[in-house]
Amino acid sequence: MTEKTSLTRTLIGKVVSDKRSKTVTVLVERRVKHELYGKIVGKSSKYHAHDENGSYHTGDTVEITESRPLSKTKNWVVTRLVEKAALV
Repeated sequence: MTEKTSLTRTLIGKVVSDKRSKTVTVLVERRVKHELYGKIVGKSSKYHAHDENGSYHTGDTVEITESRPLSKTKNWVVTRLVEKAALV
């Protein structure tokens, strides 16, 4: 193998909650084909991700990476900001 393959999973999603201390809730949406009917269906999952400085806020699009368990529900870390939320 010439290229390095990453063993850690990375996902891109939108921050839906930043109320917890050092934690953001990230909604990751994906589109999958239904196994029986073949229709494209939208599925989503929420992940709690570690945000050490509290620098990410609701509406931001972020990249999260899997890590060791940091708490009971948190085993993802925010690695970078993909897009800042638009001011309304």
